Amino acid sequence: MKESKQLEFKENISNNFLKTVSAFANYGGGSIVFGIDDNGTVVGLENPKQSCLNIENAINDAIKPQVDFILTVDGTKNTVTLRVNEGRNKPYLYKSKAYKRNDTSTIEVDNLELSRLILEGRNIDFEELPVRNQSLIFQVLGSKLKKYTGIESVSKDVLKTLSLYSDADGFNNAAALLADVNDFSGIDIAKFGENISIIKKRSTLENISLLEVYDKSLSLFRDYYTYEEITGSVRNTVETIPESAFREAFANAMIHRAWDVKAHIRVLMFDDRIEIISPGGLPSGITESDYLKGKVSVLRNPILAHVFYRLKIVEIFGTGIPRIFESYKGGVLQPNFEFSPTSIKVSLPLCKLRTMTTPHGGLNGGLNGGLNGGLNGGLNGGLNETQSRVFECIGQQSGINAKRISETLQIPIDTLDKVISFLVRNALIERRGSKKMGGYFKK
Repeated sequence: MKESKQLEFKENISNNFLKTVSAFANYGGGSIVFGIDDNGTVVGLENPKQSCLNIENAINDAIKPQVDFILTVDGTKNTVTLRVNEGRNKPYLYKSKAYKRNDTSTIEVDNLELSRLILEGRNIDFEELPVRNQSLIFQVLGSKLKKYTGIESVSKDVLKTLSLYSDADGFNNAAALLADVNDFSGIDIAKFGENISIIKKRSTLENISLLEVYDKSLSLFRDYYTYEEITGSVRNTVETIPESAFREAFANAMIHRAWDVKAHIRVLMFDDRIEIISPGGLPSGITESDYLKGKVSVLRNPILAHVFYRLKIVEIFGTGIPRIFESYKGGVLQPNFEFSPTSIKVSLPLCKLRTMTTPHGGLNGGLNGGLNGGLNGGLNGGLNETQSRVFECIGQQSGINAKRISETLQIPIDTLDKVISFLVRNALIERRGSKKMGGYFKK
């Protein structure tokens, strides 16, 4: 048994354990076992029953408000287990400070985290707080509501129905995010060349309605990742990355991000993928598995999510992530999600899986953006010819090294390095073993 984010060992009883009690009560709960050293070795306590009383008194005297906890004694090992449940009346303070777990250590929360705990304890989301600027205009929202709901004007009654306005507090942060002009950070979009040192185009969309940000970002996506081709008497619109996947991933980034963080959502566009990075990590109470399987039951920004749902931008019932994977059904490359305490990163790889056919009536301006020829040819299933050959070679000769692949396929080593990097990044292959003796394997 080892220490973890939800489990801590204490060889004896000292007031230091109270910081961890605060952390568990504030974030997810956990257990402290007294009578076990840091290495997991049972050393026992001299008087476990008296220790229980000492622990209980220390918690009741030092942690405010009152914590929900249970103490149990193991008479065989002479240990005491303290189980602390996550509380509702946050923040739980020890010496006027709130704490959280960082892997197996306990640290004090910063001012931003403390503000979030206070709001959570009051059962208030950041988007519900009144906004300082109460002179907001909603022309963009008005045009969307008219188009998708038939509402002719954005009256205060409409805004109340959307939970964007109240007579007591006026407009809230959610309203400001949807207003034509606001003070919030928006989106930073960059189109890269062969590497991140080559930026072909960059756009920063901020201080405008999120609805306008969404439309402009979708337009940029279409410029780079769709094109038109004529076959006989029909015109085909080809998506080199499924637009439905981008729509879902980008909309999710906006409605699930932490808007109290002064940071942009970053959209990085490469020839072989798109990366969308949103600030904030997973909402409290949601695991990575729940998120990926569409079991999201806690929305960080429920007001924004509700408006986006009414405007038919997203589904509010947890189907977004499964639909992203559905867009790639049958493809070799699949979307990838990376989670950290402060961000979520979604990678959408190149995957020409679908075309939409319309009668040929001209190209209406020709190709939308191109992609230097790299995206528009030979992408059957998501891998080009060279990538497929390397992938198949590794599958046939598990553990083969780069030099041997280069000799077998007659591919220059510098080209091979780029192909291998691509396959590793998309979790198709992995390297095992030492630098000298190791090789590549299919995952």
